Amino acid sequence: MTDTYTETVAAARNAPSLGTLFQVFLKIGLLSFGGPAAQIALMHRLLVEELKWLTEQQYLNALSFCMLLPGPEAMQIATYAGWRLRGIAGGLIGGLLFVIPGAVLILALAAIYALFGQVPLIDSLFLGVKSAVLLIVVEALLRVSKRALRGRGDWIVAGLAFAGIFILDLPYPLIVGAAALWGWAASGSASASDTTAAPIGRSFGGTMLTVTVWLVIWWLPVLLVAQFSGFPVLTDLGLFFSKLAVVTFGGAYAVLAYMAQDVVGTFGWLNAGEMMDGLGLAETTPGPLILVTEFVGFLAAYRDGGIMLGIAGAALTLWVTFVPCFLWIFAGAPYIDWISAQPRLKGALSAITAAVVGVILNLSLWFGLHVMFGTVTRQEIGPFTLWQPELATFDWRVAVLAALSGLMLLRWHWGIGRVLAICAGLAWLMVDGL
Repeated sequence: MTDTYTETVAAARNAPSLGTLFQVFLKIGLLSFGGPAAQIALMHRLLVEELKWLTEQQYLNALSFCMLLPGPEAMQIATYAGWRLRGIAGGLIGGLLFVIPGAVLILALAAIYALFGQVPLIDSLFLGVKSAVLLIVVEALLRVSKRALRGRGDWIVAGLAFAGIFILDLPYPLIVGAAALWGWAASGSASASDTTAAPIGRSFGGTMLTVTVWLVIWWLPVLLVAQFSGFPVLTDLGLFFSKLAVVTFGGAYAVLAYMAQDVVGTFGWLNAGEMMDGLGLAETTPGPLILVTEFVGFLAAYRDGGIMLGIAGAALTLWVTFVPCFLWIFAGAPYIDWISAQPRLKGALSAITAAVVGVILNLSLWFGLHVMFGTVTRQEIGPFTLWQPELATFDWRVAVLAALSGLMLLRWHWGIGRVLAICAGLAWLMVDGL
């Protein structure tokens, strides 16, 4: 407790002004390319190593806690860091500036895509982007599996998660929930917890007030849209992405399979190729990869009512995707140091991470089939779901570009932006330039 108190007093004395905080987090927001791993490393370098605003242990505790939460962990760490330094105002600065630069770019690119997406040049460029994104997902699978699969039990959890979602078509939240319960139960007695490791920084009543306020902020726009907008697509977007915000464990790659299958199969807002295009846009812009939801929200609403409704759909999707993150952090931040000492919660996190490996493997195969083949048929045989590609629709260009992307990403370790640009250019040469 003494160490925690000393760290808190030191942080209070060295807390930056709101203006300085704004400048630093704007820099983070503009430079946060490359997915959560790169974003987490960037914030660690700036906030811990260079500015020394957070201690190493504070940052690692926050990272462990945010990985237990649904939603983009890098954005939540930014929110937590701002909150720890300057309270609610600092948390809003950290979280909003992490999201806004990328969100503005995604909105502009989504509008261009909606207006000019069928132009041959755009189509050929996105052929390359989709080919590269397929290998980016594979790289994420390899990266997560190295961290997550440490023992036989983890491999079993990952395999069951893959079979559950790819073959049995089980709901993603059910898979995550089952993995968490298994990890919790397998992690030993709660009495082994070091409950004196850190104090809890807020009363239960204060926590409930925070939760209530942010629930109202979250749901009031959704209810108003449902009551007064006259556009059912906005209501559907608000409800669907609110549900998604509660189950997006494991980051953007893990949830894409769950999201894509509903967006493509249930609602018909986008097709599989457009989902890949959206992920490609999110990969090439700063901010969390889950900004792909904004792309989906814009296109779904745009097709129902034009550009202004598209902007409304994008705004509502952003709202229900990221407001819950502020709820989780502002309600949970005072408990982070205490939670980090609880072995059962660590066990639940470990099992969720192992399950995420299976989910990302499902995503890799699902995207790979839909990108490499023009026609893929879903077949149901009893309780089993199978995806059967039509071999005659195989696109050799995608295979070549994907193989080249594999070399650039996995062997030469080139940056994502560079790989996407090269593949887009080569695709243009293959389709239009030769």
